[in-house]
Amino acid sequence: MDLPLYQVDAFADRPFTGNPAAVMPLDQWLPDDQLQALAMENNLSETAFFVALEDRAEADFHLRWFTPTVEVDLCGHATLATAHVLFEDLGYAERSIRFMSKSGVLTVVRDGEKLVMDFPARPPQPHLYDDAVAAALGARPRHFMKARDLVVYFDDPRDVAALTPNFAALAKLKYFAVVATAPGGGDGVDFVSRFFGPAAGVDEDPVTGSAHAELFPFWGKKLNKTALVARQISKRGGTVWGRLLDNDRVEISGLALTYLKGQARL
Repeated sequence: MDLPLYQVDAFADRPFTGNPAAVMPLDQWLPDDQLQALAMENNLSETAFFVALEDRAEADFHLRWFTPTVEVDLCGHATLATAHVLFEDLGYAERSIRFMSKSGVLTVVRDGEKLVMDFPARPPQPHLYDDAVAAALGARPRHFMKARDLVVYFDDPRDVAALTPNFAALAKLKYFAVVATAPGGGDGVDFVSRFFGPAAGVDEDPVTGSAHAELFPFWGKKLNKTALVARQISKRGGTVWGRLLDNDRVEISGLALTYLKGQARL
């Protein structure tokens, strides 16, 4: 059996930047162990699988995301990549796409070259200082917060850029992932971040949409802004635009481009 396979650079304005995601359209769901094996074989931080819904009253497609080792409840860059494939490669004609997911219905709308995702906001709450995390990061954050991920705050973006974590030590801790963030260093960027998720099979994710569902609410409140520009300063790097909505939702926007089209053979 041959399955279509796309690789998309999400949150990218040119090839070899942003976060690569695999996208695999399916006619019907495969067993979970096969989905996980495909994600492991693709060996990217996320593989997105989607199936068209017969009853489209609530949503148009059912969408799931897998790292090489686990299924996750929310993934921004692979959602962006999936919408890009539907719009640009599969000829989806509507202006918006509704995905049913583990995090409810997620809508993606075309806005010029950008794709705008409507996600649940996940504002992080204060968290006790964790010396084990500081030791694994090799640096002392100013303070800690917690949503799905542990968010650690630094005063200087150079401190975030300089982090060289002990991934084996981080993987042994109780957190799904650790997100390091600091104020932006200029050029119109409000804040920067990096994402470390070795416990989920991803040592450092290049650009993480789901983490910005946590970061935009925090920085919006801190900076008293509803529209923000973020930069994830991984080696590949990527820009993420955000807008806080009034209904505990957040818009997360970015660019994407298709890098590869092929087939996977089972």
